Amino acid sequence: MLKTMAPSALPRNGFKQNHKPESNIATIDVGGQLFQTTKQTLTLAGPDSLLSKISDSASAHLPPPFVDRDPELFSMLLSLLRTGNLPSKAKSLDLQDLIFESQFYGIETLLINSLSNPSHFDAFNLEKSLTLPLNGRDSPSVIATTPFGSVHVAHGSKITSFDWSLRKKSTILTEFTAVDSMLAISTKLAAVGATDFSGLQIIDLENGCVRETLNWENVTRSGSTVQAIGSSQEFLFSSFESGRRNSNSIMIYDLNTLTPVNEIGHYEIFGAEINSALPATKLKWVPGYNLLMASGSHSGPSGVCGNIKFWDTRSGNVVWEIQEKVDCFSDVTVSDDLSAMFKIGVNSGEMFYADLRSLGVEQPWVCLGDKRKMVSGKKEGVGCRIESHGSQVFCSKGGDLELWSEVAVGSKKRSEGGSEARHFRKNVMGRMKDMGGSRITNLTFGGNKMFMTRKDQQYVEVWQNSARGY
Repeated sequence: MLKTMAPSALPRNGFKQNHKPESNIATIDVGGQLFQTTKQTLTLAGPDSLLSKISDSASAHLPPPFVDRDPELFSMLLSLLRTGNLPSKAKSLDLQDLIFESQFYGIETLLINSLSNPSHFDAFNLEKSLTLPLNGRDSPSVIATTPFGSVHVAHGSKITSFDWSLRKKSTILTEFTAVDSMLAISTKLAAVGATDFSGLQIIDLENGCVRETLNWENVTRSGSTVQAIGSSQEFLFSSFESGRRNSNSIMIYDLNTLTPVNEIGHYEIFGAEINSALPATKLKWVPGYNLLMASGSHSGPSGVCGNIKFWDTRSGNVVWEIQEKVDCFSDVTVSDDLSAMFKIGVNSGEMFYADLRSLGVEQPWVCLGDKRKMVSGKKEGVGCRIESHGSQVFCSKGGDLELWSEVAVGSKKRSEGGSEARHFRKNVMGRMKDMGGSRITNLTFGGNKMFMTRKDQQYVEVWQNSARGY
């Protein structure tokens, strides 16, 4: 049976009309210039952005929405939405103009991902690109960075902050005579401590105020100073030493609430127990092993001695410990990517590594140099700094910086301890004009950049890949 439509339901020509689907093309009038893109591209800006709202309201039956902004800057940001990167011609524009414009449209996060993404860090193509000047006559004592490259620099009693684009945000005055330890909790908050001032302070860097002070007390209820600070994704770690230097401990706090979670490595010193008298002066989390590396050393009449401990922070037990007596470390670091620990011998100045996959080996260190031993009594490794970043290790010697990387070789030899030998090679970093000079005092990484300070210099060197944008 054939069903027919009522005459009132039929159009005048007698045929049913099919409505055209809504167009996927969005047209925007920016400063008098028309731009066309897809609605899907605009939604990449995020649900709370202006561009996403424009996408929701755009219609082929309505005039294009008008935005009273610079069309040239908008064209750069539209390319950013389409490809995830700024076009090369964006280099001719002022970066701050692009930042302000991205903030207006609500897409600054995309701009940060494009220009300061940690995944874009290229160790082999780093060059010194600029310096960050600091007010006053004090040299930087410590640098703290966020994952996407915001920088906090302690110099004297002051802390100067720079945003991810390295624009100076603020300089605040602290209660410390000099800051010895600092960790960036966020772009606005830092955990700060000193070896001559009691307590770990959580400082609001925007308003210049102390939000909270975290303290540790020993059995005698004496005050304590901060020797080192570290963190994981969940926890904040702080190494404390009592004011009388007769006890030390590592406190673990929840990184979000700053409430105490656990205490590990609490030592009360009796007599001449020098090993337990060593507070941890460097803390580094190893996420692949869920362990905290804590190291400390002491210089005495018989030379430099120290210890390195790997802590299970949940149980409070030491998983691995190395007592350093012969050619103790001047500095030490650990690389989760390489599953190895690295040190600079204080006497020889040589680089050593220990494989974390061979925990418990009696003699874990393998020398990467020529195994020379100094007989003149001069400590070649004093003042050297060593840090790992990704799958590379950076080592400063005087004013020069070495880059060490693991290389694969065809033949597999065994080391003296019986484990499979690993091969590392070094490269001297930078152009000739960038290196040499004063001794390197600090080395850290943030975003796609490396930050470095030198003795008696009142600025921070910024190193980045010269092939990338700004």
